[in-house]
Amino acid sequence: MILSPNMNLDGLFTMILAIMFGPGILLTVIGIALYKKNKKAAKVLFILAAVYTIISLGICGAMMTGF
Repeated sequence: MILSPNMNLDGLFTMILAIMFGPGILLTVIGIALYKKNKKAAKVLFILAAVYTIISLGICGAMMTGF
């Protein structure tokens, strides 16, 4: 009953993608907005966005593949 063949998992897939890429995109947009005023803070946000995306791709990717 939990995993019946008629289940629609589109919402779950969309939510996992939002968790994977959402914060990275948000940090990148904030970094672009801060780039002219404070370049050092913008670079830190870019690095955080890249690290978060790499880690989330590993963790969420493993969850999606069932590993």
